[in-house]
Amino acid sequence: MSKQVLKIEHLSVGFGRGSDVETVTHDVSLTINQGETLALVGESGSGKSVTANAILKLLPKGAAHYLTGSIDFDGTDTLKCSERQLRGIRGGRIGMIFQEPMVSLNPLHKIGKQLVEVVSIHRGVRTRKAQELALQWLQKVGIRNPEQKLNAYPHELSGGERQRVMIAMALMNEPELLIADEPTTALDVSVQAQILDLLKQLQQELGMAMLFITHDLSIVRRIADRVCVMQSGRIVETAPCQRLFSAPEHPYTQKLIDSDPKGFPVTVDDDAEELLSVDKLKVWFPVTGGVFKRVIDHVKAVTDMHFTLHKGQSIGLVGESGSGKSTTGMAILKLVESQGSIAYQGSELQGLDRKQMLPYRNKMQVVFQDPFSALNPRMSVAQVIGEGLRVHHDYDEQTLDNMICDVMREVELDPETRHRYPNEFSGGQRQRIAIARALILKPEFVLLDEPTSSLDRTVQAQVLELLKSLQEKYHLTYLFISHDLNVVKSLCHYTIVMKDGEIVEQGDTQALFSAPSQAYTQQLVALSSFN
Repeated sequence: MSKQVLKIEHLSVGFGRGSDVETVTHDVSLTINQGETLALVGESGSGKSVTANAILKLLPKGAAHYLTGSIDFDGTDTLKCSERQLRGIRGGRIGMIFQEPMVSLNPLHKIGKQLVEVVSIHRGVRTRKAQELALQWLQKVGIRNPEQKLNAYPHELSGGERQRVMIAMALMNEPELLIADEPTTALDVSVQAQILDLLKQLQQELGMAMLFITHDLSIVRRIADRVCVMQSGRIVETAPCQRLFSAPEHPYTQKLIDSDPKGFPVTVDDDAEELLSVDKLKVWFPVTGGVFKRVIDHVKAVTDMHFTLHKGQSIGLVGESGSGKSTTGMAILKLVESQGSIAYQGSELQGLDRKQMLPYRNKMQVVFQDPFSALNPRMSVAQVIGEGLRVHHDYDEQTLDNMICDVMREVELDPETRHRYPNEFSGGQRQRIAIARALILKPEFVLLDEPTSSLDRTVQAQVLELLKSLQEKYHLTYLFISHDLNVVKSLCHYTIVMKDGEIVEQGDTQALFSAPSQAYTQQLVALSSFN
């Protein structure tokens, strides 16, 4: 029988000041044994991260209240520990990997300094030995050129590299328990698989327990021994991983498992007219050097991109980060300079100035990956949605307000909320606001740049169904950028696989995913759960 590392009993946590405290987790109980991985799953706002942060009392002081319960870590109730006792546990005996490494890593210090600091504080190791350990751990987590990366700042590393640094930082003190809070959410499917394999390997080496927090059930299948499902601050089901997926008992668990992207793209007319044609598209960014800043090289972001989009069709662009997907989209919208042909309904867009492009702007719209960054926080939802109409048309305020209300109903938002601000909405609602902003101009072509990657599975399924229904109703044409092949399979008729700025393979989506011919495509398909 494995030793029990963590036991949470009847934990309730609330937030607020004075007597006005709102309970956000209710009577949470769970256990984790040595060498075991427990997945804590549920949608955003279900209480997963609150529960995890409560273990080390990392919730905001003054605002967070530990109302009931206990958290037993190896015989010590962490809720009753002093700050000094907790410092001995945090980072040393319990490691933590956070969701966003750019927030967790200090942007002003080099990676080597941050790693040395962690091991020096918790193990009292001298600087030279700490530097050797830092290098060893960068090698262990699979970072290429580790000596060079020790002297790099966080912004000089890729997303996958930053996450590997966070893993090294959490594990170099060889903790008994690792808390991993959504550590792979923003990563490509291939990098995600590498990180998960790495965590499993290091877990076996160190014999540690792991609490893995995620909303992605495909990851749970891959990494978990047991699963706790949370909804509205309560654990509604706990079961061994295999049993949970084969015979889920709670309706909410059944809903989560059933929310994976499914279905097929909407039907397109065989004689649909050509809307957008791209040929020999090239986006190379110059690299300058020397005293006179002469061009000494180029970053070849996109080379020889070509495809044709027909009205009502969806084309998927897939590949890892840095493959050129988003750059291709920005070039088509003429938001970055490019060479080659971009023809819209037979009219060449290359060479058009800002004024000449204006008539095309309302026909070609974009929905970005992160709606919180894309929506102006100082503007109300009505102002955000109506902004494009004010630029392109001269409607009176009443007509404008009616149109805003109509499009909000179209994307299943309550028009009564139009005077609120973006921060008052959930992630899925903000993405609907972004879609409404694009839709109100009645576009023909919409660039969708990872519009569902940051959303929970159930919300993602709702947004996908919305995009399909709008496409069918208005014969919209989509260029859909994603690294999630399940989503692409559900929405796109045709798929282009990109790597290092070039096309690796392209073809009918169903045929491409069922029988990929190129090794890179085969790897992407193998890592996706539908295969």
